[in-house]
Amino acid sequence: MAKRVRTTDAARDEDREKWMARFQVRLATQPGVDRAVVLQAVKDVTAHCALTGEQPRTAFGDPDAYAVQAAARLVPTNRTARAKRHDSLLDTLESIGRRAQDIAGL
Repeated sequence: MAKRVRTTDAARDEDREKWMARFQVRLATQPGVDRAVVLQAVKDVTAHCALTGEQPRTAFGDPDAYAVQAAARLVPTNRTARAKRHDSLLDTLESIGRRAQDIAGL
């Protein structure tokens, strides 16, 4: 019976690790999110789960959706807007580069 408990614990650990990995990746792709924001969000999730004994999926739901919520909560609005403008500018420059290559026949 002890083996079954270890197996269940291992499954919980694996689910927690997968949830955290997905959360971190999704959070890092949000506008305005830097390393400090990711570290703070991971710290918040870890502390909550340690305090309550809950699994991240149970406490916070889908990691993608929670990453969006965490970014909205932790990233200042002006930094988010600046990052979106920057990303838009990069997309425009990439589009111009592709068009120039098409014209040049490269």
